[in-house]
Amino acid sequence: MQPYFFPYIGYFQLIHSVDSFVVYDDVNYIKGGWINRNFILSQGEKVLITLQLLGASPNRLINQVRVGNNRHKLLKTIKQSYSNAPNYAEVIELIETILNSPQTNLALFLDFGLRQVCDYLGLEREWVLSSELRKDVTLRGQKKVLAICKELEASHYINMPGGMELYDSASFAQLDVKLSFIEPSFRPYNQKNSEFTSALSIIDVLMNNDLNKLGSMLNDYKLIKKSD
Repeated sequence: MQPYFFPYIGYFQLIHSVDSFVVYDDVNYIKGGWINRNFILSQGEKVLITLQLLGASPNRLINQVRVGNNRHKLLKTIKQSYSNAPNYAEVIELIETILNSPQTNLALFLDFGLRQVCDYLGLEREWVLSSELRKDVTLRGQKKVLAICKELEASHYINMPGGMELYDSASFAQLDVKLSFIEPSFRPYNQKNSEFTSALSIIDVLMNNDLNKLGSMLNDYKLIKKSD
């Protein structure tokens, strides 16, 4: 998966479902996606937080983009939004560690954040950066994913639901690799709001749920197969 900025719970359910997680850092940056932005709740309203970037372009790889200078402002926004949340004290420390990272390479900054959240959640997995794997760098799309599976000797590839439009089971079967997709679950939890808002940044989930509840939420997903 491409590295995202404090992604939603489904991203971490995906990590929970695998033995090895590959951070797909050597693919093109997608403008308007979730690589550098996400939603939180502020005073009961859905608010977009965006990490400033330098040199971002669809013609550049994620690991060729730099992080901008608004991390302090984002931290202030998160503090103001969640100061009364039940797990604020411990979670804001985690978020401060991530946002205060000296790393300015976007891929490595996001990779650091994902690892820190996984450590907090107790998710210990083999962790791989796609750019560090030996493969044909001219490959694109499904062929590139298949090359990664072959390099890691994978027997089962799991992706998010959006991958159903990109990958076909027959091509993976030729390498003796099963293909599945995760169906995330958004179990409602108390947001101190009149109506539950799902699929927010993991920040909202962490702020409002203790580790026992988080463990149950990480397990709350299904694996599905594509009908070719």
